[in-house]
Amino acid sequence: MNVKNSFSGSYLKYLQILFFTFLFLYFGKVLFIPLSFALLIALILYPFCSALENKKWPRSLAIALSMALVFLLFLGILWLLMWQMTFLKNDIPFLVEKLEEGLQEWLKEKYDLDFNFESYWLENLAANSGNGFGSFIQGLFENVGNFLFALFMIPVFTVLFLFHRGQFVQVLRSMIPEQYHSRLYFILREVSHSYFKYIIGLIKVYVIVGILNSIGLMILGVEHALLFGMLSAIMTIVPYVGIIISALLPISVVYITTGSWLYPLGVIAVFSFVQYLESSIIFPKVVGEQMNVSTWAILVALIGGGIIWGVSGMVLFIPFVAILKIVSGYIEEWKPLNILLGRGEPEKPKN
Repeated sequence: MNVKNSFSGSYLKYLQILFFTFLFLYFGKVLFIPLSFALLIALILYPFCSALENKKWPRSLAIALSMALVFLLFLGILWLLMWQMTFLKNDIPFLVEKLEEGLQEWLKEKYDLDFNFESYWLENLAANSGNGFGSFIQGLFENVGNFLFALFMIPVFTVLFLFHRGQFVQVLRSMIPEQYHSRLYFILREVSHSYFKYIIGLIKVYVIVGILNSIGLMILGVEHALLFGMLSAIMTIVPYVGIIISALLPISVVYITTGSWLYPLGVIAVFSFVQYLESSIIFPKVVGEQMNVSTWAILVALIGGGIIWGVSGMVLFIPFVAILKIVSGYIEEWKPLNILLGRGEPEKPKN
């Protein structure tokens, strides 16, 4: 009876910890989302900063150069997308007109309805302009404010993580049992280097997938193939869901412009084939086994992250689970967790 009560008490304690952690993360997401992005960026930049510091660079200068490279990378991606969007912008009136014509013809044939979409939308907008407009504006300002706050705080937190990393390690060292003190620096270094190699490999995979998608769409004769191809590659950062969402835009555009289902089916075939190449050939060859996390764990992280932090959680929780998988391989007591998160055989603790 005592053993049973002890087990039930321990089980209840873990459920309470999980519940309060969920509430803590959910209500503190305005702070924790930029903090988490900054931590991951700092992990990626640490090997580069450390290499510069070993060459007698001042830490502040090494961090400044690292952040400048990250800024230039994101600026280049943004410029590429905006450059392509300018071409798509010119076609939007034509696409809207084709969509209206198609809907009008369908309604005329199916239900014998004939009305002007433009005037209907204007009347509907005028009739409902007061309904929920205030809450819409409030929500818009709140979302924009949170985005601007995160955009400002992520680089600030990243710089602070890199500059004061020794202090953060000391705090972590004081929190863990003494028996793991000798392993701590090795584990942190291994996590940082493994994650750095993983991200570099992932960037290469996205570039290759984007190029292949673009080539396939060009062969089909899809306009703005480069935009759609690179956008779909970037959206694959959200596993399973991202590729579906990013495929809807080119599928819709080619159907509106051509009126035939053959071209949308061709787009689906291109994306499916490239995804097959990415999962079976490109990803294993380029990235390897740095983050050998099971599909079950990825789905749990994807759904759980979406519930707690929305799209940001879907992006952030997967690398955190992957890092937890690496750490659990070094700690004997975390062997069940390593088995749960891994794809195959559990990793043996390393010395």
